[in-house]
Amino acid sequence: MGRIVQVILRIRLQRIVTKAPDLAALAARLAAEPRVGLDTEFLRERTYRAQLCLVQLSSPGDAACVDPLALTDLTPLAGVLASSAVIKVMHASRQDLEVLMPSTGLVRPVFDTQIAAALTGLPAQIGYAEAVRRLLGQQLAKSHTRTDWSRRPLSSEQLEYALDDVRYLLPLAARLEEELGRLGRLEWLAEELSTLEDAGAPGTDPDDAWRRLKGLNELDPARVRLARALAAWRERRAVDSNRPRGWILDDAVLREIILRLPRSLEALAQIPGMPPAVVKHSGEELLAQLRGADIPDPPPPPPGRPRPDPAKAALVKKLAAIIQATARELNLAPEVLATRRDLELLADGSRDVAPLHGWRRRAVGERLLAAL
Repeated sequence: MGRIVQVILRIRLQRIVTKAPDLAALAARLAAEPRVGLDTEFLRERTYRAQLCLVQLSSPGDAACVDPLALTDLTPLAGVLASSAVIKVMHASRQDLEVLMPSTGLVRPVFDTQIAAALTGLPAQIGYAEAVRRLLGQQLAKSHTRTDWSRRPLSSEQLEYALDDVRYLLPLAARLEEELGRLGRLEWLAEELSTLEDAGAPGTDPDDAWRRLKGLNELDPARVRLARALAAWRERRAVDSNRPRGWILDDAVLREIILRLPRSLEALAQIPGMPPAVVKHSGEELLAQLRGADIPDPPPPPPGRPRPDPAKAALVKKLAAIIQATARELNLAPEVLATRRDLELLADGSRDVAPLHGWRRRAVGERLLAAL
């Protein structure tokens, strides 16, 4: 422990890279390392695509911030992030990988300390600060969790906070890897990390945006088709305008449109929560979607929720008990083995679920199948 902390305390070079020659020099140093720590700061509240505001990087004796708002070309950094010779150590990496994609491309390979921590028996969604506290005995500041990272200049306190997010990643990964080796779970980790290979790739096809909507099982088939069409329309508008999809149409408003089927701009405007600007600028487009829908008017009331199936509920409960028992045996959070949705799909006859693949099948999958 003492040696790890000493290495951390030697990282004193606190700076922000804003010039191309400095970025090239930093990238050259990092390219020679077997592992680098990586994190980002970004904003997403007012846009569809996240705005990358800061990239933090660390090596055993160095830590630095790269300013993507000052640097228009991150190609030198992209080379490091794509290099198979350099493992990128991150925590809860998926969102960061998605944010980095437009500026640096895919990041590979990745060691995710949150995934690794879950396989040692720590909480499945453990935060970085809590993992550092538990495993390295260091307390991180929380004073800048709501910082607007797009504002410049950044204060020394803000840079200190940002650099803390990467200072501890390499020793944290080393500690977790050591523990997983002791537990004989390095193969589990390799399987889990392989799922990050394409993380950050271009996002959801607008035609698949309907999958985010809730309550579709309460609608008749014609309205489900309309929900899919409207969700795709909203997604395309959000992408084109770079605005959050909820700013185009809230889910609750979209649902009311589907249920009420307004036939005029006046009727559309009367829907609770309908933004006047959407009626003014996009109302006719929306009405065109509705006119093309093969739905009787006036609409019938949506069907009620289907009655629970007692046999299915009993089976899910039985499967959940197996998950709980196995999780206790392995000292894992139950959701690491299977989610409630996984068990419901199993009970419905599906076999393409996480607990029936890879290390999970060996750990618990065969028991689940035997209980069906």
